[in-house]
Amino acid sequence: MAAVLEFADVTVRRGGSTLLDQVSWTVEEDERWVILGPNGAGKTTLLQVAAAQVHPTSGVAGILEEVMGTVDVFELRPRIGLTSAALAERIPRQEKVRDVVVSASYGVVGRWREDYDELDHERAAELLDEVRAGHLADRTFGTLSEGERKRVQIARALMTDPELLLLDEPAAGLDLGGREDLVSTLSVLAMDPDSPATVLVSHHVEEIPPGFSHALLLREGAVVAAGLLDDVLTEDNLAATFGMPLLLSHEDGRWAARRRTRAR
Repeated sequence: MAAVLEFADVTVRRGGSTLLDQVSWTVEEDERWVILGPNGAGKTTLLQVAAAQVHPTSGVAGILEEVMGTVDVFELRPRIGLTSAALAERIPRQEKVRDVVVSASYGVVGRWREDYDELDHERAAELLDEVRAGHLADRTFGTLSEGERKRVQIARALMTDPELLLLDEPAAGLDLGGREDLVSTLSVLAMDPDSPATVLVSHHVEEIPPGFSHALLLREGAVVAAGLLDDVLTEDNLAATFGMPLLLSHEDGRWAARRRTRAR
């Protein structure tokens, strides 16, 4: 399998702060990764480097067999599907859902004067159906629930048939039902062999969809552990990542964690 991401000692500094500290990481094209860590761990910064949005201060970031700093990022970015809160804020609330998705073909947010052929519209409809949002096609984005918006954003991210899918905290702000619905949608995508390599950023092990294969744990910009999910997701590794003793459970393909209390 070809590597879609190859990071070697990637470091990102801003002012006097080190956001990422010598991160080495490889993602193969058939892998589904979750990045876990507390607030300020560097998760979103790592995803921004992977999305060709941020250049490393030092180290080498290989993305889709190109190297950051030697490639035109405007040619690289269309090969990457991305969902994030920042992108969602740019979507016009009066935009119809079908147009939110199809406009990704031109890499624009908000339809203007672009022309789309029938194949574009068919693909947008298929993707909405795939994420169980086909019935929302004629609704405006602003009338959707937070969970519905998240599913529409995933359909949009898949519109250009990306080689890499990056999901930055897609379950943030969802209630329990919305989270479970989204986890189910992501699990279906993860188990589809035709889906692109996927990286999901989260704070919570409960948000890891069944079908995800690998995990990377970050704390203060540095890697605590990385590798196969079952090997990496241990109580010791989570305690080192989140700075507290934790009890970890795994049942029916789902993970859960809570603080370990002292025995009386």
